[in-house]
Amino acid sequence: MEVKVLFFASCRDLVGTPEASVSLPERASVADLLARLAEEHPRLQEMEGSLMVSVNQAYVDRTRWLSDGDEVAFIPPVSGGASADGIAGDGSGEGRTHVR
Repeated sequence: MEVKVLFFASCRDLVGTPEASVSLPERASVADLLARLAEEHPRLQEMEGSLMVSVNQAYVDRTRWLSDGDEVAFIPPVSGGASADGIAGDGSGEGRTHVR
């Protein structure tokens, strides 16, 4: 089966492309896909624990079975956007939004 893989942010930088098509055996899981990709990109294995994964735009865990034509996205953690007190803004105090 073939799945479309999308790489975001630091994942994209690591593998050198925003997307790829990957051939997998039937009944492969997200974990199987990650293992396959880590063979070509060993540093991806280092990030694996902090990645969010979605299949067809829904967040899933690593045990999710894949089907032919699925779209799998690897999304690394995002930082920034709020100060330690949970207040987002540009530091001027104007337009501050409380983030919960």
